[in-house]
Amino acid sequence: MKLSVWLLAMFCYWHAATGQHLSPFVLTAPPARTPTGKVPDAALAGNGDIGLTFGGTPDRLQLYFGKNDFWRAYPVYPGGGIALPGGLNVSVDALKGATYKVVQNPATADIQATFTKPGLQVGVKAWVAAMHNTVVLEFTATQTCVLQLHLWAPEGNTAIVRKGTSGNVSWVTRSFENTPLLEWPSHVALAMHAPGSNITLQPDRPVTVTVTLYTNHDTPRWKETAIQEAAGLTAARIETMRQAHRKWWNGFWERSFVEIGDTMLEKYYYASQYLFAASSRPGKFAPGIWGPFITRDSSAWGGDYHLNYNYQAPYWAAFSSNYIDLTDNYDQPLLDYMEKGKWHARTLLHMRGIYYPVGIGPKGLCTTRWPLTPEEMLRRYGTTENTIDSGYKFLGQKINAVFGAANMLMRFYSTYDEQYARRIYPYLLACADFWEDYLQFEQGRYVIAMDHYGEVMPNLRNKGQWRHMLGDYNSTLSLGLVKMLFKGMLQVSDYLQTDRARRQQWEHIYTHLSAFPVQEVEGRVRLKSVEKSPAEWHNRAMGLARVSIHGLVLPGEVCGPVTDPAFNAILLSDVAHWKDRMQQPGEWGNTLGNGIETCFPGAVRVGYDPNEILRYLKDRIRASSLPNGWITQAGGGTETLAAVPLTINEMLLQSYEGRVRVFPNWDRRRNAAFGNLRAYGAFIVSSRLTGGTVTAVNILSEKGRPLEIENPWKDGAVKVERNGKPAGTVSGKVLSLKTQAGEKLVLTKGRGHKRKEWILMRE
Repeated sequence: MKLSVWLLAMFCYWHAATGQHLSPFVLTAPPARTPTGKVPDAALAGNGDIGLTFGGTPDRLQLYFGKNDFWRAYPVYPGGGIALPGGLNVSVDALKGATYKVVQNPATADIQATFTKPGLQVGVKAWVAAMHNTVVLEFTATQTCVLQLHLWAPEGNTAIVRKGTSGNVSWVTRSFENTPLLEWPSHVALAMHAPGSNITLQPDRPVTVTVTLYTNHDTPRWKETAIQEAAGLTAARIETMRQAHRKWWNGFWERSFVEIGDTMLEKYYYASQYLFAASSRPGKFAPGIWGPFITRDSSAWGGDYHLNYNYQAPYWAAFSSNYIDLTDNYDQPLLDYMEKGKWHARTLLHMRGIYYPVGIGPKGLCTTRWPLTPEEMLRRYGTTENTIDSGYKFLGQKINAVFGAANMLMRFYSTYDEQYARRIYPYLLACADFWEDYLQFEQGRYVIAMDHYGEVMPNLRNKGQWRHMLGDYNSTLSLGLVKMLFKGMLQVSDYLQTDRARRQQWEHIYTHLSAFPVQEVEGRVRLKSVEKSPAEWHNRAMGLARVSIHGLVLPGEVCGPVTDPAFNAILLSDVAHWKDRMQQPGEWGNTLGNGIETCFPGAVRVGYDPNEILRYLKDRIRASSLPNGWITQAGGGTETLAAVPLTINEMLLQSYEGRVRVFPNWDRRRNAAFGNLRAYGAFIVSSRLTGGTVTAVNILSEKGRPLEIENPWKDGAVKVERNGKPAGTVSGKVLSLKTQAGEKLVLTKGRGHKRKEWILMRE
């Protein structure tokens, strides 16, 4: 099949697949946990900066507007962290007792509500403009009724709230400024364009209401800009915004697809992609734990950037899903904190490099200081000692900055973008500086002391007694992530042709880090979380779990069936025993608390049975998910949006071990297809499995890097096309092909005699 014909076939196939599985979520009852300090259960829409949470009842709608860049830049939570800009209340007395139907549409990124009672039906269509700072609300009614609108911003928490009108625009502002310990001011304006605050809604006469939001982080003229843009929103202007909105979302859904023949999992796959795209956008502040779906101040953990996995995990599926631009905002908070990180390393540990606390925010903000008074410390943590680590929450962990580097390396391997590599290299180098100083070389190996597998801190349960728990030695989290770092340093420095003189030391560290600890228990070798620890449970070989996966498999990526088959067999055995600890459906991998985005794709990577993984994943979704499609867990929010997409992507395509593998952990008896998933090496890959056979593999080489790919037809002959022209045949279990930048390859099952590989490599 010619390349152009094959691509057309895949494109048409995509439309069939996504058209069927971009399923809406229908909410038939008012949300019960909105507002909340965690994930709201209401219908959601967003543009990666502004989030709309559609709360309330038919007669008393409560719409909440969140914004990723509106923070109270105070270093302690509660009180500090991302804050609520405000909302809009819509009262329709005539709808008291009406039925509730609200539809969240991922395909069109809008919310459509229908409220019905005898003689009256009111419709609301709501969307957050993909390319503008405006929320659009369109109201219709079958009979005359009155809408009452109240635009508001919350008082309290040191906020300064003002309101007023300017022509046909009503506005409110909320500001945090000029208070002790506030690191920088935040201001937000909400400007509503409406026919009035009391609107008579008549049959066949739709009414449009818009709310435009700007902060001082968008523009110095935040208030004036919001009011002026709102005032200029004519019907023609709104229609232009609508067309831009449709174009953006249509383009988003065309970037990649999967088809696995499971309607439920495909529905949650695309719902998760929708919610992530609604939460993250290039050029905007990065989303915190709850994204822009904020419904009150002082959300859990301040809604901050928690660096011991919560901040990193939401992005993990975006790399392989080919949504690289949605990861653009990730690096800036880490880069902005570097000067403080250097101060922490120098002052607290007398080290070079950077040392980060557990939680940060934008613009160099630390969100995780201990309470500022001994009395508050005693009330919350059971001790008056609020000067631990000079008042910052490191919680016994040295690894947070390196944990932050994981996503940088994932993006680099996915794109081989030189400009990006130069942007993040100073951060990686600062991490290397720290660990060169911190590591101890003992008896021919590097060891890691006093970097803890879990958070170690005073709390009310231990009555403020915590120091006896310090002393982890060779945590698997630390060993894995440090190994990941120096592997990355070798590759990025070589790519950039810099720091050649330091590579020998980095290679020595990489090859001489302590082995990952294991122990034989009851005849089975199991992973230990740490080599030794004062905490007794650490000294038992409990097997592979979420935190170890972070270091070893995801995002650490230093273990796997290609890298070390023998060690991978130990990890696979551990995963096989997760079911032994289950008490009820949904508990596999112990992911109800945390870790669905880690344990499920981690199990895929080590090679656990794919049908079992999919069955357990569906059980987990049923056990804890919301009517809006958000899969929930106790310890966080946005990170779960990576769970289903990453699990499925990893089943269909893997490349993290330097080798592209199509359908590496998939039941070959089940038909499946994927289009335009991204592989390490800057390759865009599409393929289809039908009747137990891979029909073809389509590969775009963006940067012309060498391609190593596992033969999709075992060790049989493989025909190669390059840019639509035959280019010979190769065979073997692993194929090594040279590529050129922009080159398109098609691999199909070959026939006849083996051809020498040099035929393919002449160009």
